[in-house]
Amino acid sequence: MKPLQSVAMGLLIVALTARFQGYDALPDFVGWVLVVLGARRLGLSDLLAGLVGAALAVSLVVWWPPVQDALGDLHPSLWWAATLPQLAACALLCHELAVRSAAAADRQASAWLRTATVLVGVSAMAPVLAFSADSSDDVLAAVYAAAAGVVLLVIVLLFSYAARPWAATGDEADAVATRTGGS
Repeated sequence: MKPLQSVAMGLLIVALTARFQGYDALPDFVGWVLVVLGARRLGLSDLLAGLVGAALAVSLVVWWPPVQDALGDLHPSLWWAATLPQLAACALLCHELAVRSAAAADRQASAWLRTATVLVGVSAMAPVLAFSADSSDDVLAAVYAAAAGVVLLVIVLLFSYAARPWAATGDEADAVATRTGGS
């Protein structure tokens, strides 16, 4: 499996939910392990590795139904706070891939990945506006639906770009750059 395919499959597992007696049959932490494996093969930053590690740790904690119940009972903003490590990891992933694709002169991929970076950032902050305005549940549901669309976009982009030369592992990317005269 190519590194970006691993990352995309991991994010797909994170995005999907199949609840059985309160437990997610597709645990997010399994998805984050796939993201870790793909990101390591790509040779991405230590900061990204730390954010993915934080997302993995949070997903381990919130997998348990009593924790989910406690977060839901206290305030919906706690669920939002629990998603911040994964949103930060997705934003940084898109940013680093945009930089990598720009360095490889893949302008279209770079533009889409920069757009995805901005959209993930907006998705991370949008619930704050809904909470601060004491909006109805419908507004918050719309914000979360839009955020799900952004995650879907990121997953599609990762699968789409998995075969690009700049999306190869660190050693493969160096070999491609050498063959094509890049740095």
